[in-house]
Amino acid sequence: MRRSVALALLITSHRLAAQNPARSTDTLRLSLDQAVTLGLRQSDEIGLANAQIGVADAQYANIRANGLPQLRFNSTYTHVYESARGQAVGSLFNQPNTYTFNSTLSQTIFQGGRILAGIRAGNDVRQSAREDETETRATVTLGVQRAYLQGLYTARIAELQDSNLTVASSRVTQLEQLYKAGQAARYDVLRVRVERSNLEPVAIAARNDRELALLDLKRLLNVPVDQPLVLVTRIDSISAASLLSQLDTTGTPDRAAIRSAELTVSARRLSVTVARADYYPQLSLLFQTGFSAFPPIGYGVPRTRGALTVEDCPPGTAAGRLCQNGGFFSDRQLALNLSFPIFDGFRVRSNVELAQAQYRVAELQLQQQRETVALEVARARAELRRARAAYEATHQSSGEAQEAFQLAQLRFTRGLTTQLEVSDAQLALLIAQSTEARATYDLFLASADLARALGRPIPLPPMSTTPSAPR
Repeated sequence: MRRSVALALLITSHRLAAQNPARSTDTLRLSLDQAVTLGLRQSDEIGLANAQIGVADAQYANIRANGLPQLRFNSTYTHVYESARGQAVGSLFNQPNTYTFNSTLSQTIFQGGRILAGIRAGNDVRQSAREDETETRATVTLGVQRAYLQGLYTARIAELQDSNLTVASSRVTQLEQLYKAGQAARYDVLRVRVERSNLEPVAIAARNDRELALLDLKRLLNVPVDQPLVLVTRIDSISAASLLSQLDTTGTPDRAAIRSAELTVSARRLSVTVARADYYPQLSLLFQTGFSAFPPIGYGVPRTRGALTVEDCPPGTAAGRLCQNGGFFSDRQLALNLSFPIFDGFRVRSNVELAQAQYRVAELQLQQQRETVALEVARARAELRRARAAYEATHQSSGEAQEAFQLAQLRFTRGLTTQLEVSDAQLALLIAQSTEARATYDLFLASADLARALGRPIPLPPMSTTPSAPR
């Protein structure tokens, strides 16, 4: 029984793999600019911002419709089974069938400024939604860059840790050979073995950090978790120096978030005008034209133009009386409607107070947004100064640490120094290379963060591509 179940599961897994080979075999190779493009296209945040733009556009069209002429066609058929008016007044009003076709044209002439203010407020809301979408795009771009650079940094750290582990393993082999030849002490052999054992879990942790960084990038890009991913962009010190020469840290912020808040304030101010419009009289014009038919019993559906004739009167009708032929009679009317509120239970006053409160809230939110942006710019500039100083301080130390490690190894092979000095030089080299990598990536992130805080296009660093193993 167990063998049959296992065989069934194996067959099913092979069929699923055959049905979806791209998921398991295709490798997604991404450069930094491609990752940003993919994030902007597939991000849920961008989709939500675009949906908000659609909502704002629909609301604006709905508000604008109130100021345009309204034309409506109406058609009614009525069959009366029993008429009180016909019984009480006379058979003249006892028409069982009624057909009505009319068109109504209406136009609002004055509503206390409600229509114009509503249209302007709706346009401000629509523009605010577009500014929010711009801000969201900048945030997503920065987030993708941060996740991508974190993936590159963790990959670099994993590479350094693997390299150190390889060097430590080679040194263990070398000392064991020297120990067997009687040229090294037992203590030195034990020491390098312990050092290699201590480096192995650190290397494993570095590989795990690299996998976690790639998973976070896949989450931002909405890429399947089991999709093999290769980061092909390579960022080095030369590209960092090029970015430093092109970076402009001056100027005042011009953020889409501030413009969105300003447009919201404008819309809330116009909403007060819309609410106050109920205090004023409203004037509207209505014109209606159409046809109505009242065919007697047995006439069926009317097909002719209405007329009053003697021939259409039933037998026994008084001489000289005119009767309608059951056709369509024209019906036209023009109405001018003026309404003025007298008392509405203080509804208008409460609406005005609500609009004024929302206007004050929008003003305070605008002030908070300006303070937040100013703080973000100050922090970004301070972080850029720190990243630049760290980059300049570590730019030369990595090469010097590499040279010192090579000299320590050479001195050890010639018996001029101890294993402790080689271990110290190797640790110093690892720290210098890790610090240099962190400083390089921090410089790019700080420059991108400052560009976003200032409301400028987020720059992509000068890049080159290099093959990498899939993750």
